[in-house]
Amino acid sequence: MSKSVSELVDLSRSVRREILKMTTAAGSGHPGGSLSSADLVTSLYFSEMNHSPDDPDDPERDKFVLSKGHACPLLYAVLAELGYFPKEELSSLRKTGSMLQGHPDKSKTPGVESSTGSLGQGLSVACGIALGDRLSGRESRTYCLLGCGESQEGQVWEAAMSAAHYKLGNLCAIVDNNNLQIDGKTCEVMNIEPVADKWRAFGWNVLEIDGHNFDEILKAFEQARGCKGEPTVLVAKTVKGKGVSFMENVCDYHGKVLTGEELERALEELK
Repeated sequence: MSKSVSELVDLSRSVRREILKMTTAAGSGHPGGSLSSADLVTSLYFSEMNHSPDDPDDPERDKFVLSKGHACPLLYAVLAELGYFPKEELSSLRKTGSMLQGHPDKSKTPGVESSTGSLGQGLSVACGIALGDRLSGRESRTYCLLGCGESQEGQVWEAAMSAAHYKLGNLCAIVDNNNLQIDGKTCEVMNIEPVADKWRAFGWNVLEIDGHNFDEILKAFEQARGCKGEPTVLVAKTVKGKGVSFMENVCDYHGKVLTGEELERALEELK
């Protein structure tokens, strides 16, 4: 599966619309960080990863771990767009008995590789998957999306050290570096800069990109595939709430959903 840039632009816009509709219907959720990652994850699933909703347990498939599990509306919107489950399920987000929990649940949602939510743990899971695939002789790749605020967690760096030690060239991490977290700016809560230099110091191949430029995103994934001897991380500069003017770079929308009137305005912008 490989979409053109123009197709990815349209798909990403559709994904953003679904994120806002489902979180508004639920009355809760995390739209800001879901929107900032939309271009990255859309590119990953529609142009980079080897996977199929017709054979979701194919041992040779590529795997994706959403370490910043609160951004699951993004993952659900992408999986529904791909046909892992009906789009009608999106309106059940966070409702009792729904397959779409407030954080990804592998036991409930088709296409979810790992249950996540407690920040800082996803990269460790991704390391284990990547190492397991290599030991099994599979060519599969593993991808892991982390938040910038999440990078304040010590376990992230333990996993980063482990991945470099085992030379996991089949592992690609992506940092959604929007510089905001639930309590404010990352530079004020707990400064994580210089992000790229930190990953380099831990032995990773580092690619710094604009996380909303599809040409840069696709080129970076291609370069990551070509790096065999060490893990790769994409440090992606992004905008919280990307795509909706009044949400962009506004910390409050980390975990605040839109009103009905705001939803109408946002959907109009995303036509």
